[in-house]
Amino acid sequence: HIISDGWSVSIFLNELGTAYDHSTQLPDLPIQFSDYACWQQEYLQGEILDEQLNYWCEHLRGAPTFLELPTDKPRPAIQKYQGAQISKFVSAKLLNELKSLSQREGVTLFMTLLSAFQVLLMRYSGQEKVVVGTPIAGRPTTETESLIGFFVNTLALCGNLEGDPKFIELLQRTRERALGAYAHQEIPFEKLVEAIQPERSLSYSPIFQVMFALQNAPGIESHWNDIHLAPVKFASTTAKFDLSLDVYENLEGLEVWLEYDRDLFAAETAERMLAQWEILLEGIIENPVQKISELPLLTAQEQQQLLSNWNAPTVEVPKLCLHQLIEEQAVRTPDAIAVSFDEKNITYSELNKRANFLAHHLRKFGVAPEVIVGLCVERSLEMVIGVLGILKAGGAYLPLDPNYPGERLSYMVDDAEVKILLTQKSLQGKFSEQAAQIIYLDELYENFQSEKVAVQNPSTEVSTENLAYVIYTSGSTGKAKGVMVTHGNVVNAFVAWDQTYQLSFLKSHLQMASFSFDVFTGDFVRALGSGAKLVICPADYLLEPDHLYDLMRAEEIESAEFVPAVMRPLLEYLAENNLRLDFMRMVVVGSDTWQREEYRKLRSVCSTATRVVNSYGVTEATIDSTYFESDNLQGEGMVPIGKPFANTRIYFLDRERNIVPIGVAGELCIGGRGVTRGYLNRSELTAERFQVLGVRCQVTSDSSIITRHSSSENLYFSGDLGRYLSDGTIELLGRADAQVKLRGFRIEPGEIEEALKRLPEIQDAAVIVREDQPGDQRLVAYLVANSEIQLTQIRAQLRERLPVHMIPSTFVMLEKLPLTPNGKIDRKALPMPAPFQQEVRENFVAPKTPTEEALAAIWGELLKLEEVSLNDNFFELGGHSLLATKVVARLQNVLGVKIPLRKIFETPTIESLAMVADEMLSASDEDTELAAFLVELENMSEEEAERMLAER
Repeated sequence: HIISDGWSVSIFLNELGTAYDHSTQLPDLPIQFSDYACWQQEYLQGEILDEQLNYWCEHLRGAPTFLELPTDKPRPAIQKYQGAQISKFVSAKLLNELKSLSQREGVTLFMTLLSAFQVLLMRYSGQEKVVVGTPIAGRPTTETESLIGFFVNTLALCGNLEGDPKFIELLQRTRERALGAYAHQEIPFEKLVEAIQPERSLSYSPIFQVMFALQNAPGIESHWNDIHLAPVKFASTTAKFDLSLDVYENLEGLEVWLEYDRDLFAAETAERMLAQWEILLEGIIENPVQKISELPLLTAQEQQQLLSNWNAPTVEVPKLCLHQLIEEQAVRTPDAIAVSFDEKNITYSELNKRANFLAHHLRKFGVAPEVIVGLCVERSLEMVIGVLGILKAGGAYLPLDPNYPGERLSYMVDDAEVKILLTQKSLQGKFSEQAAQIIYLDELYENFQSEKVAVQNPSTEVSTENLAYVIYTSGSTGKAKGVMVTHGNVVNAFVAWDQTYQLSFLKSHLQMASFSFDVFTGDFVRALGSGAKLVICPADYLLEPDHLYDLMRAEEIESAEFVPAVMRPLLEYLAENNLRLDFMRMVVVGSDTWQREEYRKLRSVCSTATRVVNSYGVTEATIDSTYFESDNLQGEGMVPIGKPFANTRIYFLDRERNIVPIGVAGELCIGGRGVTRGYLNRSELTAERFQVLGVRCQVTSDSSIITRHSSSENLYFSGDLGRYLSDGTIELLGRADAQVKLRGFRIEPGEIEEALKRLPEIQDAAVIVREDQPGDQRLVAYLVANSEIQLTQIRAQLRERLPVHMIPSTFVMLEKLPLTPNGKIDRKALPMPAPFQQEVRENFVAPKTPTEEALAAIWGELLKLEEVSLNDNFFELGGHSLLATKVVARLQNVLGVKIPLRKIFETPTIESLAMVADEMLSASDEDTELAAFLVELENMSEEEAERMLAER
């Protein structure tokens, strides 16, 4: 009857085992359960109830409501309680050693095992407060020992692991907290949940998500008359929590069962966790006074995988400089086209000659190894010639995007101590106040054909250890920082790409990235180092998918590297027009925020022979460090970043510089030949992010602790969080700091915040990336103003200091910024921007012409606005480059006119953009009229045509 009512067989027998001698007949027990219930209701009243609740509220103060364990699968929105179990046996020898340790430290075996389990959970989650549930019999008095009934309660034990204590210190913390919990065990767990009111979710249980129990009651195998009772273990197919660890003590040792949620964890992960817990126990016995961060965790097999098997092999790299790769290619294929732009081509031989001419000229101005030469040019053949010429002279190039604001360009030139600056006459106003010697490339090459010039390769002292280029990236301190990249770094990257991508089979590469980003250098060296054609894409085409596709077909592009912001509109265009990319041999998307569904869409428009690759890299480790490709990528979430390229090593380290276990999040650290020299003139920042150290990895072998270090190497600490999956694939999980990546650009919000706080109108500022609607990421600035401000003026001032991609699309005014208890900005508490509310304004002007009305309707639909004024600025209303592409597409559908994307940036109001559209419509009408006239002429006799032309 009891069993059929759903009571737990194991607990029922356990309760009997606690109270009775099973060798006798079952006694005739009086029913007293109702008496206990009445007593409990009377006891838990008034001051006693308040005292109990106050204890537990204090006990759980500051504890996280959710234990952030890394899972193999995304957590479902609603728990399904689908579980499984695995078991492990711990030897009697280890059990006895654990008991001896417990006795010496004045704690119970339960406290020791719980402490070790909480250490494991801390190492997995990174959280220093860990709440674990544990059942308690609920029979603290002799009066309740003989009662039959289910008195079990659940205690939420919060382990305090802050400050990286020694394990024996943690034992005392656990003892204190456990004894306090035992003294306040009467309050039902449900009452505690009701009082605390934690954030509730259908996807996980409240207060704690992990359970631990030590079942150390005496054996219950018994005979009652002719009835034989023995425990029967059965497989569980449910999971009441994320994890439940049950430990059974017997004469042979410890029988350990781990129940896990199959919707979260794979069986192999559960098996690793059990093995690691045993390793922790062995490490504790070996040295209980070591800090909990230093306790061994990895199995020997894991160590081998993480240090060796899953890192890329070492391959030989020639002792050549970057420009020497291209010089060798010019000898092999002098007449092959090297670079193409805007229907202009240049061969390898001509490229080499022109670069040599520039190099000899630069040598006269003192360009030599370690001399940084600024290069500010529009996208053109001269851009490539300029880069190669600087390298051939022995110098290092500093790319300066002419679209950057003058203040930023001046800062970069000054910070890099540039003495020579290459540019074009059309850009001379950009650097009028610079102290550097300015050389105009177009003026210089006017003399190239008319004069006898040196065209042989110059001889320099440059080596693979010298600088090849300096790239400035966004800086968290408010100032951009220059990354120093050597020839050896870049040539190593070329060798790694060649091994992975088989570059000799790729005959043409599309170059799309701004040459102020290192992706340009990747395109440059992959193409020109392997003898292929480098096709420079006009900047306007990047978000005009029809022009981009036509260019790729016309130039027979076989390989291209995209950012998601360019790939997404292209995929939409291909789908709308039933087109494919099956003419390409390789498509690379450089992203750490690319969705799996997008990868599958791209895979579907390529041929089975096309390689579709997701690459990951940072400037500080020379462009690309890992790559991923798959013909059958399943599931949801972000695309993995794969595995390391040759000569690259990837480690995931915790805060104590230990390698984390498989599946556990850590900071992604990059080692190998791609790691650069650090930051120009920023020794403190270099010392912080580039560290020479041995990677610490502790394992146990035959019950002895072995600490193994890889050979010391220079590691770059990227700030990215990630982990190794069980198959060796690398997955990114976000950032350890505030840095963000938006539409292909890495951005430090601190630099934008600093620029805002330098404005006299702004008292304080915070900047974050928000994605309140799926796929719509945008920079949002939260401002505390000193006085009334005009956002138009704020935007204009920012444009003088920051690149366009760093200008927030939305500004939110606050009285003060929310702060955490330790006084830092609470970025999670920053409110979602309200939908753009247009107040009644005296200067509101309604659109009048059909074109203006069409534009206003398109803007209203895309920006979710009820009405748009004639003078409203598209970008001030929350628009950005991706939405601008949709404006272009809608206008073409509605009006039949294709406005260049750049026109929306140049004329961002309804009034100004409508004028552009009307002019294009008028020109289109004239073209149509002219075409009709020409057809009419073709059908006339020569005499009639002459008379008609004379009349016109």
